[in-house]
Amino acid sequence: MKGPKEFKLALVQMEVKGGERARNIQNAVERVAEAASQGADVALLPECLDLGWTHPSSQTMASEIPKGEACAALMRAAEEHDIYVCAGLTEKSGRQIYNSAVIIDTEGQLLCRHRKLNELDIGHAYYAQGDRLNVVDTEFGRIGLMICADGFAKDQVLSRSLCYMGADVILSPSAWAVPGDHDNTRTPYGETWRKAYQPVAREFSTAIFGASNVGAISDGPWKGRKCIGCSLGIDSSGEEILQGPYGTDAECILYVDVKPVPRPARGTGWIERGS
Repeated sequence: MKGPKEFKLALVQMEVKGGERARNIQNAVERVAEAASQGADVALLPECLDLGWTHPSSQTMASEIPKGEACAALMRAAEEHDIYVCAGLTEKSGRQIYNSAVIIDTEGQLLCRHRKLNELDIGHAYYAQGDRLNVVDTEFGRIGLMICADGFAKDQVLSRSLCYMGADVILSPSAWAVPGDHDNTRTPYGETWRKAYQPVAREFSTAIFGASNVGAISDGPWKGRKCIGCSLGIDSSGEEILQGPYGTDAECILYVDVKPVPRPARGTGWIERGS
């Protein structure tokens, strides 16, 4: 039996402007096309990329998955550019609004949807809580899906559960924000996520990647804060292999090659090297 194929992952550190759905979707679609043009097999995009995390527009502008404008546009982009897409979206389902994420295959089909479980307290007024975890089998192995703060749930219970479900790699659309006066030279950003990702990666030989947006938060409970990127990759040995640049204007795409290696007792593991 053949093991999973190696693949090139693109972490898309894109600007998200609160409430500007059409602009944000267009930005995401363009970044997906760019990633595919550079040979990426999978593109990982930020949390709530359509409207911005905890932006008040979520209550009136959220759309359905998969039929809504945002998800449909990403499905078309995935099919057109022959690339898997993992992205965070603001989902409307009946009367509920969810902080959700999706995985879409190269044929534009929705493979997996996750609704955030470990939402921050200030997010509870905006999003209903999810009730399950999801993994999906691909030619690149079994992919687990979580969103931002799911990664630092107590004792890393959610990411560990994804590993017990057989995840070879975990993808996490994120929106990492700091106070407006944060000084990154004095307090470099990222230690929170290293502490959340590295123990799980080491214990289960499962790589974990988080992609965050950039840009000022213009409204909602964190108005005045800023999203600053610093997208992060931890390999299956628990080592940091990449961190994106810091700043509200630090738009970029980070690429990493993910390669399967034998993993005793648990099937297949991963070694990742930046490219």
